[in-house]
Amino acid sequence: MTEQSHAVTLSHPPEPVLRVINPILRTLLRTPLLGGAGKEFMVVNVTGRKSGKRYSIPLSAHWIDGDLYAISSAGWKWNFRDGARAEILHDRQTRTMRGELIQDPATVAQLCHKTAQANGVKRAQRMLGMTFREQRIPTVEEFAEAARRERIAAIRFTPQR
Repeated sequence: MTEQSHAVTLSHPPEPVLRVINPILRTLLRTPLLGGAGKEFMVVNVTGRKSGKRYSIPLSAHWIDGDLYAISSAGWKWNFRDGARAEILHDRQTRTMRGELIQDPATVAQLCHKTAQANGVKRAQRMLGMTFREQRIPTVEEFAEAARRERIAAIRFTPQR
């Protein structure tokens, strides 16, 4: 008997594609050329906690219950472990915000589930960078399993005071 695949898996473009697309996206998000699609993305500019290196990361923007979130498994997320200041470019406006890392799989799962419900199966997969085994919105428990397995976290951005 073969093992069934996971209900939720990560699905990112290959690294060479990202190296080409990310600089283009960083530039386009500053212009009106993307139209309404520009509201789906943001650029997070943050300084590394240990290295001091400046990161500029384009990603999907998730508005959940009135707050702005990023959802990612990438290593740069650790820069927000104890909270960090970031410049967020969203909808052609740059704002200074505080990013707070959320690692709890149950909380991350709730955020992913809300995003999926708000966007529908097909669009949610693209916005979350995930693939769903079945053509339905995964359960909160299935998202939690993926968060534990893939070390998916959320970063909540709030206005810097």
